[in-house]
Amino acid sequence: MPDSLSSHVKEIQSMAAVPRMLETVAALTGLRFVCIAHVTANSWTACAVHDQLGFGLVPGAQLDVTTTLCEEVRENRQAVVIDCVRDSECYRDHHTPRIYGFQSYFSIPIFRPDGFYFGTLCGLDPEPAKLSEGAIVPALTLFAELVSRQLESERSLDAARTALLSERDTAELREQFIAVLGHDLRTPLSAVLSGAELLAKRHDDPLTRKVVANMRSSALRMAGLVDNVVDFTRGRMGSGLALEMALHADVDLVLEQVIDELRSVYPDSAIDSDIAPALTLYCDPQRLAQLLSNLIKNALVHGAPGHPVDVRAGIKDAGFVLEVSNAGPQLEATVIDQLFKPYWRARSRRGDDGLGLGLYIVDQIARGHGGGLGVVSDGSRTTFTFSMPPQSRA
Repeated sequence: MPDSLSSHVKEIQSMAAVPRMLETVAALTGLRFVCIAHVTANSWTACAVHDQLGFGLVPGAQLDVTTTLCEEVRENRQAVVIDCVRDSECYRDHHTPRIYGFQSYFSIPIFRPDGFYFGTLCGLDPEPAKLSEGAIVPALTLFAELVSRQLESERSLDAARTALLSERDTAELREQFIAVLGHDLRTPLSAVLSGAELLAKRHDDPLTRKVVANMRSSALRMAGLVDNVVDFTRGRMGSGLALEMALHADVDLVLEQVIDELRSVYPDSAIDSDIAPALTLYCDPQRLAQLLSNLIKNALVHGAPGHPVDVRAGIKDAGFVLEVSNAGPQLEATVIDQLFKPYWRARSRRGDDGLGLGLYIVDQIARGHGGGLGVVSDGSRTTFTFSMPPQSRA
C-alpha cells in the first residue's frame, strides 16, 4: 500500500471484508458507484471504492468537500437518500447532482463508537433507483455500523498489540486481551450474519445471493475462530472448557447436522459419512459437534485435493468411537507429537485462515468427556480417532 495514503485510508483498506461489502451494497441498491469516504470540515477522501461507472476515483483521491452532499451529512448527522433528483424538491436544483451527474444517491454517516464522525458510506448512479423502499436503508445503516465497529476493533487491536509488545513476558495480560477481543467480536459477527440472512430473504438476484452466501460463509468461519480463541483462553486461565454433561438421545442427528453445514460451507469438497443411527450417549452434544467440526475442517485443509473426507461414528468395543480420515502424505512422528499443542500450525496448511487452536480444542473436549484421541498416518491416509470409555454409553 502506498505510503502516501492517509492513516484513515489505510484503516479502511486493511479491512478484508470491505471490498465484498461494497459489492453487496452495489448489488442491493443497483447503484454502480459505491464508496467509503473520510469526511472532515475541509476534506473528502475516498478510502475504498467499487466503481462500475468509470467515475475515476481511487483510494486516497480527494474531492472538494463543498461540492459533495457528504458535507451536509456531516453537519446534520443524518443520512441523505435520493431516489430521483428530478423528482426531489430539495435537490433538483442543488449544485452537487449537476456537478457529478447523478439521479440516485445515498450517503449514510459512519460514526466511531465514541460519537466521532468518520465519514460516509455513499453511492450514486446516473439512473434513478428505488432506494427509500423496503429494507434498503436499514441494510445500508447496518453496513455503516459494521464499518464503525470494525474501525474501533482495529484501533483497539493496534493499541493492545503495542501494549503486548512491551509486555511480552506478561502471558496473563495477553490471554485476557484475547478473551475480551473474542467476546467483543461476537456482536459484530452476529450483526453480519443477521444482515446476510435479511439480504438472502429479500433478494432473489443471483449475484446478490452469491455475495451474501460468501459473506455468511466468511462470518461463520470467523465465528468458529472466535469460539476456539475463547475456549483456549478459558482453559489457560483456569476455568477450563465448559461442558454440560447429560444423557442425550439422537446424538447422531447433531453430528449429521455438522456434516451438512460443512458441506454447504465447502461445496467443492466431498465429505462421506457413516453415522450409526439412534446414538444415545452421556455427553455434551454441542461440544462433540465442535470436536467433529474441527476435525473435519482440519482434514479439508490438510487432505489431498479431490479426495473425500471420510467420517465414521458408532459403538465399538462397548464404547463410542468417532473417526475422521483424509487422503494425503504420511505425517512424521515429530509432527504428530505437536498436533495438539496450542498455536502450532503445520507447514502443509493451505491459506491463512486458522490460529492453530482447532486440534488443541479437540483434545480438550476429548479429555473433558473422559476419552482420548489417537492419530494413525500411513503412506496414503491420516485418521484421527476419538473414543469414549464404556461408561459414556447410555
